[in-house]
Amino acid sequence: MTPDQRRAAIAAYKDRKTPAGIFAVTCAATGQRWVGCAPDLDKIQNRLWFTLRQGGHRRGGLQAAWAAHGEGAFSLEVLETLDDETLAYLRDRVFAERQAHWCRVHQAEAI
Repeated sequence: MTPDQRRAAIAAYKDRKTPAGIFAVTCAATGQRWVGCAPDLDKIQNRLWFTLRQGGHRRGGLQAAWAAHGEGAFSLEVLETLDDETLAYLRDRVFAERQAHWCRVHQAEAI
């Protein structure tokens, strides 16, 4: 890869659109659900599964369910994607409101 190609690849990566939104993690064995928000939905499952495998997730209930039932019992579902324009200056507030809404809808715990 030439230096120009490398610069172009880096620029393309930085300019890509990342879908932000709300997601749910479900334990099939117990039916428990956890709802969270992420600025990049494409990467959130990798990040969550890694912390759960390492035993260091900050939500004790989710970590305990993971330890009891294993990775195969869990799935991640995107509940809602949020518009980039909305997120520009209201992101934290919109995330909190939408996460609370989905927690009520699914009777889930927030992560």
